[in-house]
Formats: sequence, C-alpha cells, structure tokens
Amino acid sequence: MISIENVSVHIGNKTVLNAINLDIKPGQVTALLGPNGAGKSTLLKSLCQEVSLSSGMISVLGKPLAQWDRSQLAKSLAVLPQHASLTFPFKVHEVVQMGLYPLTISQHQGHELVDEQLKKVALSALKHRSYPTLSGGEKQRVQLARVLTQLAQAQRSPILLLDEPTSALDLAQQHRVLELAQSLAHDHNYCVVVVLHDLNQACRYADRLVVLEQGEVVSDGEPHRALTADIIEKVWHYTPTLVIDPKSKLPLIF
Repeated sequence: MISIENVSVHIGNKTVLNAINLDIKPGQVTALLGPNGAGKSTLLKSLCQEVSLSSGMISVLGKPLAQWDRSQLAKSLAVLPQHASLTFPFKVHEVVQMGLYPLTISQHQGHELVDEQLKKVALSALKHRSYPTLSGGEKQRVQLARVLTQLAQAQRSPILLLDEPTSALDLAQQHRVLELAQSLAHDHNYCVVVVLHDLNQACRYADRLVVLEQGEVVSDGEPHRALTADIIEKVWHYTPTLVIDPKSKLPLIF
C-alpha cells in the first residue's frame, strides 16, 4: 500500500528524518509515536508531499508518489491536518462538500454522501451551523467528515492520514474518533496512519506502533512488543509503570 524506502528529510542543516524504511499495509491502524521533534508529523507530511524528500522514495499502490496525477491521488489518499484554518462563514455541510471535489457523482448523491459522513462523526444536528462558530473539537470532526467524503470513491483501499486528530477533542470524542479510524481499517480495509501522543490510546486502537526518535525508527511492531518499559525510558526519558491489561493483553502505561 505505502512503501517508504530510505527516506531522509533535511531542513537547513538539521536532519529531520534519517533513512526511514517502512511498508504500511491496509486493514490496520499504524500509529506514529515519539516525543516532540521526533519526526512524526514530518513523516506524515512527506506522505502527502507537503515536504520535499532529501533522498529516498515513497510509493503508493506500487507507483512512485511523485508520478501520481493529483486529482487521481486525491481519490485514494486524504490527510486530516492537526489544524485547519478556515474563517469564511461556510455552513458545516458546505465545508464537508469540499471533499466532493475529486468525485464524479450526481448532486443528489453528493448530498447523501455528505449526510452519511456527518452522521459518522456525530454532527448531523450541526449541518446548517456556521463553521467559524463551532468549537475546536467540532471543527476537527467536520474536517474529518470532509476527508472521509473525499475518499468515498477510492478504487482500492483508501489511505487516511491523521495528524494528532484528538488534540482538540474531549475524552469521549477522542475515543469515538479513534474507534471510527479503527473501524475504517478493520471493516473497510482502510490504510490508516495516525500521529498520536497518548501512548495508551495508541496501544488500544493501533495495530502497529512505529516509534521515532530524532528522525529514526527505534521500535516497530505490535503494541506489546513496540512499547516496552525500556523503550519508553530510552525515548521519552521517563520511567513508566507498565502493566498488562488481563482482558485485552495490551500494555497500560502510567
């Protein structure tokens, strides 16, 4: 699905990513973890061509990313940024309709699709609200509905990139958004890549954890293998209390 081969990114004299090699598959949630400045968001931005590679190559669906037609790629890959600035007084449904741009469907089908995605993020009641009047968390969920609309006509497994999607959400909405991401991966074969800071949420909702430190992958695998007490202490410089949930068998970190 996504092949990252020997990718490095330099900004000025600083190496932000150094020789990253990853193959990311559909049907699972892959979480990018690490302290501030580890390279998580830069790696995500490299997947949507927001930053230029200094070396290496990224391929999507077997084709080098740089060779994709932008309108065709938009049907297969969408990104939810950490912050989406939009100050014009669009209605909520009009913002979600922006995701219809790459699609070839009728106006009626477009309206139905927008309603469907708003329902997924529990915002149907705010359909006609002015977007700038929403809370930060509501705006984030509207933007999520927009990118899900964008991916509705993907011919193969859609790729959904999420950059700290829970940062503006309250506790219940954090879990609902991550449950949705997990459902899209497991039930609809999405390839979901998400940047997270909460290690417990990453363990609960991600199938695979990729831990970055100073632009390099230092741990990669299932939660119970990728996040050991030694890894946490080495990367975050924090000595955790780590226990295994007897029900889920997943690590709980305190």
